Amino acid sequence: MPFSTQPDTGQDAYVLIACLDNVRNLSNILKAIHFKDHATCFATKNGLKVTVENAKCLQANAFIQAGIFQEFSVQDDDASVTFRINLTVLLDCLTIFGGSALPGASTALRMCYQGYGHPLTLFLEEGGVVTVCKIHTQEPEETLDFDFCSTNVINKIILQSEGLREAFSELDMTSEVLQITMSPDKPFFRLSTFGNAGSAHLDYPKDSDLMEAFHCSQTQTNRYKISLLKPSTKALALSCKVSIRTDNRGFLSLQYMIRNEDGQICFVEYYCCPDEDVGEPET
Repeated sequence: MPFSTQPDTGQDAYVLIACLDNVRNLSNILKAIHFKDHATCFATKNGLKVTVENAKCLQANAFIQAGIFQEFSVQDDDASVTFRINLTVLLDCLTIFGGSALPGASTALRMCYQGYGHPLTLFLEEGGVVTVCKIHTQEPEETLDFDFCSTNVINKIILQSEGLREAFSELDMTSEVLQITMSPDKPFFRLSTFGNAGSAHLDYPKDSDLMEAFHCSQTQTNRYKISLLKPSTKALALSCKVSIRTDNRGFLSLQYMIRNEDGQICFVEYYCCPDEDVGEPET
């Protein structure tokens, strides 16, 4: 990588250093959670987590493991570095050489942060041209705790993403809510909408070729605002598998497994609170 061979006179001053040979491995993941301007970044020795929230009802997290980077170091007594940043500006900088590079060409990134009150500095290099971007960081705000723990998960399925992509293209998006039914018995996994054209249901049997895992212990039917779920379709478009979980409160977790251009795996997770409680699923 070009940057790794260059002397860095101020390396000791940085609390975060992250280097990538191909910046698209970061920018594509961040685009999957880009539905608000601002994001909170958490850096630990395990990697980078970027969180975006909306209306205290929706949270999206992008996890970029340390192993994705060619170099990744966090120097901090608390073992965690946190700052808030304008995600729109960050993505504009990461794609400053254009989103679609020529075959065989890629933009290298060196990202450095000196700590509280300092900007996030990006060194981007492509074809021998280096661009330096400095982005103001902000006081991190407390992020929502959805208290979504595995011990409270009632139902969980893992689907191939193509099945869910087809569903979102077929469902009536004039509906204000998406109703999700998960059950150990028929209809097993059902998506329902209630739009201008009437009610529509899409069922997935538990032995469907698209179903990779099916663990449902009780029948649950919950509704979620489609306006809150729409941002997650960005992650769905990039993903190869999706884990769908609901807990005992009806909170929804959508975890997308995304394979980057180098074949490495990253995860994007969306948490969404239910819109309202409903009774038995319609037939």
